Amino acid sequence: MSNLETIIPEIREAILESGGKEAYQCYECGMCVSLCPWFQVGNVQFPCYRTPQNVRLGAVMASEEKKELAKEIEELFRCVACDNCKAFCPRHVDMGDIMRAIRRILAESDSLPKELKDVASKFYNVGNPHGEAPEKRNNWATELNLPLFKPGMEFGYWACCLPAYDNRLKNVAISTAKLLKTAGVSFGLVDTNVWCCSETIRNFGAEKVFQELAQRNVAAIKAAGINNLLVTSPHCFTTFKNEYPELGAEFKPTHTVQLFDRLIKEKRLVPKKPLEKTVFYHDPCTLGRQNGIYDEPRAVLQSIPGIKLVENPLFAREYSICCGGGAGGIWQDWPKEERIASVRIKQVVGTGAEILATACPYCILMFDDSIKTMNLDIEVKDVSELLVESITKETTEN
Repeated sequence: MSNLETIIPEIREAILESGGKEAYQCYECGMCVSLCPWFQVGNVQFPCYRTPQNVRLGAVMASEEKKELAKEIEELFRCVACDNCKAFCPRHVDMGDIMRAIRRILAESDSLPKELKDVASKFYNVGNPHGEAPEKRNNWATELNLPLFKPGMEFGYWACCLPAYDNRLKNVAISTAKLLKTAGVSFGLVDTNVWCCSETIRNFGAEKVFQELAQRNVAAIKAAGINNLLVTSPHCFTTFKNEYPELGAEFKPTHTVQLFDRLIKEKRLVPKKPLEKTVFYHDPCTLGRQNGIYDEPRAVLQSIPGIKLVENPLFAREYSICCGGGAGGIWQDWPKEERIASVRIKQVVGTGAEILATACPYCILMFDDSIKTMNLDIEVKDVSELLVESITKETTEN
C-alpha cells in the first residue's frame, strides 16, 4: 500500500477534501496498532498507523489486480470506529475521520464490500438496514397500546432500527416502555415517517445517503414538536448529539440509561425483586469512550438487589474492548476466528459472570453471535431488561 510507483496526488487531494486532513497530524509512532481492538485478535494484522502515511502519499490503493484490490478494500473496512486509538493518541489523530474520508471515495466509486452495498441499498430504498417497510417501525409496541408523541409530552421515544425490527431486540424497546410507564414518564412514540439515524451508513462512506435521510429526520422531528428525544442506541444518541445540529436539529437526545439513573434517584423506579446473578457490564464504545457515560449504567445495575457487578479492570470504562459492530462491522460476515466480540467474551468468562449486560443493541447482537459459536452458557442482556425484571409484577402491569 506504500509502493511509490502507485502515488496518485488526485486520490490524496480527494481524501483530504472529504475530511481526511488529520492524516497530517500522525507521526507514525505505532501506538494505535496496540490500542486497536484488532490487535487483540491474534491472527489478524491491521497496521492502521500506515493509513495516514498512505493518504499523504496518495497511495491508499496500490493494487491493480482485482483480487488484491478487494483485499485492500476489505482491510480499509476493518476499522470499527471505536475511537480507542483517538482517545490515547499522543497527537489526538482522529483515525475514524480519516477512514470515513477514504470510504467516501470508495463509496462514490461503487467500491464498497458486497455486504455493505446491500445494506446501503436498503437504507436508500426504505430507510433502514433491515429492508423492512417504514410503516412497520412501531409494530414492536402494538400490544402495549402506546400513543404517538404529542406536544406537551416530555419525551419522544426513538427505539432505534434494531429494536424496532429485530425479533431479539424488540424486547429492549418493550422493557424500556414498561419502565417509562411504571415511572409515570410522559412520552410518545416517534411517528413512522422517520427513517434510520444513518450513523452507520455515514461511517461506511455513503455521505449523500446520510445527508438525505438525516435531513428527512430533522424535518420530521421538528414538525412533531419534539424537544427531548429518548433513544435506546448509543449510535443514535451520538449522531443526534454531535452530527444532526449541523443539519439544523434543535432537539436534545437522552440515552435511556441516563433517564433510568435519574428515575431511580427520584424514587420513581424502585427495583425490588432480587436478581441473584453475577453481572459483567460492558461499556459500549459509543456510549462510554465517545460520550463519557460510564457511571449511570453501573448505578442502575447496582440498584437491583442481589446483583454482583464484576469487571476486568484492565479493559473497563475507557479501556473497554469494542464488540466489533461499529462503522458497518455489524453487517460484515467476519470468519469465526476473526471476531473482536470473542475476545471480549473470553474476558467476561474470566470474571465468572453469568450475565453480560450492556446498553447498546449492536453489542447485544455481536455478543450473542459469538457466544453461540463458542458454545458458552452466558446470557446477554440490556440494562433495561434486567431493570424491568426487578420491578414487581404488579407495578409493570399498571
